[in-house]
Amino acid sequence: MRYPSTDSPPLPVAQRTAARVALVLGLCSVLLLVPVVGEWGPLISADRDVARTTHRWAVADPDVTRVCRILTDWVWDPVTMRLLGAAAAVWLVWRHADWWTAGWLVATAALGTLIQQALKAAVGRARPVWPDPVDSAHYAAYPSGHALTAMVVCGLLLWLLHRHGAGPLLWCAALTVAVISVVGVGLTRIWLGVHWPSDVLAGWLLGATLVAVAIAAHLRGRPDRARPTVDAASSTAGPRI
Repeated sequence: MRYPSTDSPPLPVAQRTAARVALVLGLCSVLLLVPVVGEWGPLISADRDVARTTHRWAVADPDVTRVCRILTDWVWDPVTMRLLGAAAAVWLVWRHADWWTAGWLVATAALGTLIQQALKAAVGRARPVWPDPVDSAHYAAYPSGHALTAMVVCGLLLWLLHRHGAGPLLWCAALTVAVISVVGVGLTRIWLGVHWPSDVLAGWLLGATLVAVAIAAHLRGRPDRARPTVDAASSTAGPRI
């Protein structure tokens, strides 16, 4: 007589991949955080050099600066990004009755906000200060909340489009918009002189880490995930003795 194994089934490939990506990105985030907190000279110097150059360009080109302010304050603002995520959650409930995924999406976005605020308070990094500022921002600099939020929302929505079988045209359009948004919002924050480059890089890394962790959690916990049961295994094990 054969008894079914009580060992846990191996993790699906997609879940293992997401977990490994999250681990690598998380390690990169830590490796960036350490020199920022320790005020490592080469990093601070590089931040200042890039910030001075871009600020000089921003002052010299007010038209481009005006466009950057519109994009960062209205199009790629964290509030706009969160509203986009909320709209996607409503769509999931309305069209697919998928309360699990909708809740997962909202909870991940909220967790991203908590992580960024906690790190801002813990690190307490000062923002760049200019004699002729072209924009202003509040709270601490590290990490960039704009970059983190855009990465989280765009990353999750792209994964959901892939999961729901988006066609090639829609996928390419969504991927293009997402890349432009994530990269663009980070560059506007540096151009406007309200963030150091490493703040933006940290926002991207932390946001991508959270996306990978959220995907791994969704793949593990979604209700429709196939789980072998003892009864199902017993039905193929032959007659009981």
